[in-house]
Amino acid sequence: MARPAGEESELEALSEVLRDVKLTGAVFLDAEFSEPWCIAARGRFARVLMPEAEHFIHYHLMVDGRCRVRAGEGPEIALEVGDVLVVPHGDEHVMGSNLALAARPLSEVLRPPGRGEIALARYGGDGARTRFVCGFLGCDPQLCRPILAALPSLFRVSIGRSPAGEWIRSSIRHLVSEGTSPRAGADVILARLSEALFVEVLRAYVEALPPGQTGWLAGLRDPHVGRGLKLLHQRFRHPWTVDELAREVGCSRTVLAERFTHYLGQPPIQYLTRWRLARAASRLREGGARLARVAEEVGYESETAFNRAFKREFGVPPASWRRRALAAKA
Repeated sequence: MARPAGEESELEALSEVLRDVKLTGAVFLDAEFSEPWCIAARGRFARVLMPEAEHFIHYHLMVDGRCRVRAGEGPEIALEVGDVLVVPHGDEHVMGSNLALAARPLSEVLRPPGRGEIALARYGGDGARTRFVCGFLGCDPQLCRPILAALPSLFRVSIGRSPAGEWIRSSIRHLVSEGTSPRAGADVILARLSEALFVEVLRAYVEALPPGQTGWLAGLRDPHVGRGLKLLHQRFRHPWTVDELAREVGCSRTVLAERFTHYLGQPPIQYLTRWRLARAASRLREGGARLARVAEEVGYESETAFNRAFKREFGVPPASWRRRALAAKA
């Protein structure tokens, strides 16, 4: 079934933005628990598998059974087959058949994987079984900042209702079911599926946002903001003015500025500036490129203007910021 035109535009805008954020995915755990059970999950295992990533987005794909989950003092969330639980900020969370039970750290029930294998976790009593496929996505925190800032500490999305979501879920389940001896290349395929899963989860999350919601993701549903974001990310080097962007979007500059401020808390050109500087920070972290080259890559005509804007945003000049970033990676 074809999507409505407005919805299709929204998804195109999200896809355009996601091309920039450098997601890298992995599936790292086949977890099976039997009632009664309760575990506490953190992201330390992800750090071992992907030490270069600066930020992790964790997820749990429910394959069989059901359970409840809570982060901190937040409300309990019920999970069923086909649900994906996303923990975008790495918050510690507890999961179990009964959250009143003492939570055992997930790290204590892991079976370390051999080379090319998928890690296993088995825990609980003799009751009904629940099974997850757990994974993570590494991302650049500067480039992912608009998305991360718009997401809660914990949220659930059901992907079984869409053909793409069901295909991704079934594919991950099939590959993980090969157990401790996956076929050659399965880890690479699973990593790509993890990235596709997150995109599908974000789409479902945007579609389910209630009316009146604000934030970057909610802004994608607004026809003016969504179109504006797509253009700004698509042509971020272009010397945009509010007048030109408004003409491209198809509204007045006043309406465009008001809609951006309502959803994103800032006008469009300020958003563009911060996005350019986020891209610059990501480029500087890679090392090597001259500052003048980085400035040109993100749309600045002079290194001096770039230095001033970067210092306003990050508090230090780009050269100093790069030295610190490279030292932190060493």
